[in-house]
Amino acid sequence: MKKFAMVFPGQGSQSVGMLSELAAEFPVVEQTFKQASEVLGYDLWQLVQQGPAEELNKTWRTQPALLAASVALYRVWQQKYPQLTPALMAGHSLGEYSALVCSGSLDFQDAIQLVELRGKLMQQAVPEGAGAMYAIIGLDNAAIIKACEDNAQGEIVSAVNFNSPGQVVIAGNKAAVERAAIACKEAGAKRALPLAVSVPSHCALMKPAADQLAVSLERVTFKAPQVSVINNVDVKMEEDSEAIRSALVRQLYNPVRWTESVEKMNKQGIEYLVEVGPGKVLMGLTKRICDNLQATAVNDPASLNAVEELLA
Repeated sequence: MKKFAMVFPGQGSQSVGMLSELAAEFPVVEQTFKQASEVLGYDLWQLVQQGPAEELNKTWRTQPALLAASVALYRVWQQKYPQLTPALMAGHSLGEYSALVCSGSLDFQDAIQLVELRGKLMQQAVPEGAGAMYAIIGLDNAAIIKACEDNAQGEIVSAVNFNSPGQVVIAGNKAAVERAAIACKEAGAKRALPLAVSVPSHCALMKPAADQLAVSLERVTFKAPQVSVINNVDVKMEEDSEAIRSALVRQLYNPVRWTESVEKMNKQGIEYLVEVGPGKVLMGLTKRICDNLQATAVNDPASLNAVEELLA
C-alpha cells in the first residue's frame, strides 16, 4: 500500500451540481449537507445542486459549501475504504478547515459556523470592487515579491498564494494589484490573469477580519488531530489547540505556502496525494511541485472506485 496524504481544495473549486452522482449512491452525502443546513438556516444542498451560480459563488456561501462537500466525500471514503487511512492531511486556504474536521480536530458543525462567518468577515473587510487578485504565471517568487513592493505606493499588494513554482497569486487594493501585475509582465511573466473573486484573500487587508474571527475561534474546541495536518501559514503540524487556533487566525492575512506544504509531504515519504473535494486544482499543481509525487482527485463514483488500485 502506498503512503498517501489527503489534500482539500479551497475556493474556486465549487460548481453547481457537484457531488450529485455520489449522492445518488451514498446517503451520507445529503446527510452531511443536512447537518450543515441546520447550522446555516437554509438548504445548502439545494443551493449546491440548483444554484444559481452567482449565489453559490458569494464567499460566505462558497466556504460552507466546499467544506461540506469535502467532509461528505471523506465520509464516503470512510464507508467504502475503512482500511485506507491517510498518513497526512493539508488543505488550501479554506481547505485547512476541511482537513481539521476530517482529522478529528474540529467538530463539523462548529466548522460550518466558522467558515460562514469567515466568509462574511472577509467580504466586510474590503468593499466589493476595492480589492483584486491576479495569478502570475511563469515568473520566480523573488521577482513577484519585488514587483509588489515596488508598486504598492502606500497601498497593499503582496504575494498571497504560492501555489506551485511559476504560479503565484497576488492580492490587495485593486489599483496596486493592477500596477504590480503590469510590472510582473514587464519582468517576464508569461501571463497575469485577474481572478474572479470578490475578496482579496490572504493579504494585510484581511487583518480586521482575522481579529474578529479570532474572537469566535476562542469559543470553539480543538482536539489533537488523529491524522497530522500541515498548516498553510507555518507549514507545520500542530497538536496543541492554541497553536491550531493561532495558525487559522494568521492564515487569513498571510500567504498560503502550498508549494512548501507539498514539498514537506514529499520529504515525509508520501508517494500519492488524494484530492478530496470537487474539482482537480490541487491535483494539477502537484506535478509542478514534485515530479516524483503522483496525485488523483476523488469526487465521483468512477474516481472513488479507481482509487483503491492506484494506492495498492
